[in-house]
Amino acid sequence: MASLTFDRYCEEIVAQTDLLRAHVEGADMTAPVRTCPGWNLGQLLRHVGGDHRWADTVVRTRATDPVSDEQANDLAGYTAEDGAVLDVWLAEGASRLAAALRAAGPDVTVWNPSDTDCRTTLFWARRMTHETAVHRADAALTAGAEYELDDDVALDGVAEWMEFSTVPEAYEPAPDAPGLLGPGRTLRFEADAATRWLVDLSGARPTWQRDGDGSSVEPAVVVRGPVKELLLFLYRRPAPHVEVSGDSDLLDLWLTRTGFWLEA
Repeated sequence: MASLTFDRYCEEIVAQTDLLRAHVEGADMTAPVRTCPGWNLGQLLRHVGGDHRWADTVVRTRATDPVSDEQANDLAGYTAEDGAVLDVWLAEGASRLAAALRAAGPDVTVWNPSDTDCRTTLFWARRMTHETAVHRADAALTAGAEYELDDDVALDGVAEWMEFSTVPEAYEPAPDAPGLLGPGRTLRFEADAATRWLVDLSGARPTWQRDGDGSSVEPAVVVRGPVKELLLFLYRRPAPHVEVSGDSDLLDLWLTRTGFWLEA
């Protein structure tokens, strides 16, 4: 369940994009993005702006059937971008998306590519907030800029990941994906003493809960770190202050299985 307001998501889409633009001002658009193998910085920015325009199309047209994401992911033709042109283009895309979302409101039914129950414009406001925030980290790393993220935004990003982790594609056995469920399979993520998440894989399907008071369950693996870095860790981005103890193989399997939607 979303923990930020709809208006806050709309604000963050623009704010995160503005920070992204600031990170890459004057940067080399051909610099490789090591956290997104195969892309250079210009292609990363094209992806972010393409995602904004993809979401904008869905929201503005009130689409109830799938909308192609080709504009966000077909990046082969964007290897030599002009940073000044991209700066204006990114600002326009974020502004248009935020305006389209506000005009629609949070409860309009529209299509999205997930297997979650949320089929409203709220999904897109939340998803584009975190899509932009995480790719901003990629850009900051590439450009050598400092990256910060408000704790409440990072907390909501972690919760969004947890929600994606409970859909069948994230845990059911498949020919190329080992099953995730089993006795004793629990994971705990700790941002601080009062901010914890317990993931239970020992039942018929995964469950998770905010576990601020601690739990009597002894987890198989514990992941600790600042909430901003926990979010980046989930997305397989560098998180130097995150510590892992316990069953690292289970953690790696969980991250692989729950990250399926990033490959879609």
